[in-house]
Amino acid sequence: MSNQFDRRGAAVFWAADSVAAVLVAAMLAGAVAATMRGDHHIALVATGGLIAAALLRSGVQIAAADAGEGAAVAAKAQWRHQVYRRVLVMAPGARRMLGEAVADAVDRIEDLGGFHARFLPLRRAAVLAPLVIAAGAAAASWFAGAILLVTLLPFGICMALAGTAAARAAARQLDALSRLSGLFVDRVRALPVIAGYGAQDRIGRHLADATREVAERTIEVLKIAFVSSAIIEFFAALSVAMVALYCGFNLLGVLPFPAPEQLTLGEALFVLVLAPEFYLPMRRLAAAYHDKQVAEAAVERLNSIAPATQPTAQQPIVMPPALHFDRVVIAYGDTTVGPFTLEVAAGRCLALRGVSGVGKSSLLHALLGLAPMGGGRILIDGRDAATVALSGQIGWAGQSVAFVPGTIADNIRLARPDADDSAVEAAARRAGLGHLIAARDRGMALPLDHRGSGLSGGERRRIGIARVLLRDAPLWLLDEPVADLDTQSAADIAEILTSAARGRTVLMVTHSAALAAIADDEVVLT
Repeated sequence: MSNQFDRRGAAVFWAADSVAAVLVAAMLAGAVAATMRGDHHIALVATGGLIAAALLRSGVQIAAADAGEGAAVAAKAQWRHQVYRRVLVMAPGARRMLGEAVADAVDRIEDLGGFHARFLPLRRAAVLAPLVIAAGAAAASWFAGAILLVTLLPFGICMALAGTAAARAAARQLDALSRLSGLFVDRVRALPVIAGYGAQDRIGRHLADATREVAERTIEVLKIAFVSSAIIEFFAALSVAMVALYCGFNLLGVLPFPAPEQLTLGEALFVLVLAPEFYLPMRRLAAAYHDKQVAEAAVERLNSIAPATQPTAQQPIVMPPALHFDRVVIAYGDTTVGPFTLEVAAGRCLALRGVSGVGKSSLLHALLGLAPMGGGRILIDGRDAATVALSGQIGWAGQSVAFVPGTIADNIRLARPDADDSAVEAAARRAGLGHLIAARDRGMALPLDHRGSGLSGGERRRIGIARVLLRDAPLWLLDEPVADLDTQSAADIAEILTSAARGRTVLMVTHSAALAAIADDEVVLT
């Protein structure tokens, strides 16, 4: 409601600017006419009125700009509320680069500013303001007012054609810009991998190609913007020239046709001052027209992140669920793995084994929505996985354990932020971290950096297991929980999982035959 009020307020102020323009023209014409007559008292009063009208107009324009910016701030805040919470939990399985989604959420929302601050208020004012100017001019010369109105029709047709082309060009430019932003962000995140494989030149060429595409799309938009400006300047100049010729020839009495009226110097000057004001609202609108095209393209991309329609309500899982993978195919661009068909009974542990690259981890990622499915379906307790709320219902231990700057307790508490200290320490000890707690002077308060520096590989794995234990979820997904560990550490973690996972649904990816032996069932993918 406040956003609509600000927008309407800005439009009212911009419409009031045309009224102030009529006052300025009237005072200026009156001052000049009075001076020419030698009536200095009237000229002095008119000059004072001219100064007051100019100050009033300045204040109206400032108020219009402030109201428009207020509307833009409110509109962008609403979009951030919708989009940010989607991006923070969005799965990249929708075939979008993470960098592209983040760029859309940040940059595309900012692209809406000009639309709400300028274009929407000016569009409303552009309907009323020219009529106010034409009516003011018609009060002194109806023929001059008619000239102004006649030039509107071809101007509107040309601007409509240019606007259609501008919409397509702006959409293509935003697509290219979002791809470049996403490519850049994702490649920066992967710099160590890129450098490790010596792929700097190839990635550099990719970025250069994406940058070149953005430049080409931008040039297309600028070409159309120049055409739009040329159209409006042509008709504005034509309108002013026709009014100037009419007024001048009328004053001189040399019109090539019978004079429809006789103008005084004050009336002619009043009409001439108003003539450029007639197209000023449309000039402003044309200057902000690119904001409209950019905003429409931006909204289309934002709606792909946070659709206007509300998603179907998801049902949480409260008991260990049964999982069914029905001919699931994972598609990474032109590369696919699968199809896979397997079942995990409720409350049982299934170990997935197979050679590297066969798609074991991809199945876990597909269940979480983190891998793009090219076919098949995943059912949870007979329901499509998309209709089941898995957030907060899964215990996850991946191949690498992520850390944040903080203490050991802080890093374990990531699994359940509301857990108290005693619950966190209990989970740590169940995961076999008792020796670490006792050996370090600061115990659970031992500070860690984002790399988990100072911890051994086994200790890192145990922190990941401690998170799973603290989460206490009905469904566990374990991806190589004992990879790269020595035999004794692997056996210790297997023993912990054997007791802790009992009664839960567990899908475990592993190369370890010893760890697979603790599972209720085993499937070897080929």
